[in-house]
Amino acid sequence: MQFTSERRLDDGVLEREFTLGEIPGILWTPESAAPAPLILIGHPGGLHKMYPRLVARARHSAADGFASATIELPGSGDRPRSAAAEQARADLRRALDAGEPVDDEIADRLVLPLVEKAVPEWQAALDALLSLPGIGGPVGYSGGVISIGTRLAVVEPRISAAVLFAGSFVPRAMFEEARQVTIPLHVLLQWDDEGNDRQAALDLFDAFGSEEKTLHANMGGHTGVPQFAGDAAARFFARHLK
Repeated sequence: MQFTSERRLDDGVLEREFTLGEIPGILWTPESAAPAPLILIGHPGGLHKMYPRLVARARHSAADGFASATIELPGSGDRPRSAAAEQARADLRRALDAGEPVDDEIADRLVLPLVEKAVPEWQAALDALLSLPGIGGPVGYSGGVISIGTRLAVVEPRISAAVLFAGSFVPRAMFEEARQVTIPLHVLLQWDDEGNDRQAALDLFDAFGSEEKTLHANMGGHTGVPQFAGDAAARFFARHLK
């Protein structure tokens, strides 16, 4: 991990951009000198495009005493593109624009290779982040592509709790993995999300094997998550990471 920039935000949060090999990322840490629990902030790709929302989430978490970090997804931002992934995205857009259902084959081609590449990168980032002074455990995962969060919850024992956003298509293969998830979950669902299969999201929630799992459903589209839903997610992390 190499830090490439550093600045102090007006609320005292320290923001540092870094690279992990060829992967760009951002780390935010609160002013407190004590080792802070860590929240991994997921997103759908495009680190710079997503920055306003990412930094808002990080500052909210810092106010609660948490460090936050994020990395760019494979094939997003300035990272090399995959021809197969670009074709899958084009097929997805074509189906949505035509008002057609998104079949399992498109979801598989789009999501499963992304999960296979992204999850080991998140684990490598976690290795590097937990070696830094001022960052301790436990660790939470928040948001992003729900299939990535599901896989991480299964394979990464250092993640103690997760807030998952039900806003992306889910391959059928992920339902079996969901049954293996045992950590506490808080799942956010926008009821009228135009780019999400609501029934599949409900079925995935039902499949999660966690004894503690909460579904927080709100009316509205993909970007209409109300502030109080974010507050509920923050209280969830306060219960499980402190």
